[in-house]
Amino acid sequence: MTIAAQHSAIFAPVLGMWLLTLVVWVYMYARRIPFIQQLDLPDEELTGQTLARLSPPEVSNPSDNLKNLFEMPVLFYALCVYLYVTAQVDAVYLWLAWAFLAFRIFHSAMHCTRNIVIVRFGLYAVSSLALWVMVFRACWAYLTN
Repeated sequence: MTIAAQHSAIFAPVLGMWLLTLVVWVYMYARRIPFIQQLDLPDEELTGQTLARLSPPEVSNPSDNLKNLFEMPVLFYALCVYLYVTAQVDAVYLWLAWAFLAFRIFHSAMHCTRNIVIVRFGLYAVSSLALWVMVFRACWAYLTN
């Protein structure tokens, strides 16, 4: 792999995260819309608070997971752009970025389905650890150069 190809390869896991977000978004509405239709509430009674109070886990978990996809992944996106712009992408960053994506996929799958909290937390922790190692390496490189 050429240096230029290696640098741009950092965007493959970014695109993967975008696709994961799209899948969770579609799944959320696939669960939410039938539930709302089943409620058959008048528009004035269908508020965010009412929906949150009445939604069972199979409806609320995908929504909660979509919110999660706009927390730590935002740091991941910014870091990947930074690494690309500063030409710091290497095999370690690529491996960590793919690990972040993989464990975020597992986390989303767990959160949107069975939602075993301790398993979900472990998956989240591993993905976060991969991201924090990336952040630490980038900060260290910046501070030592």
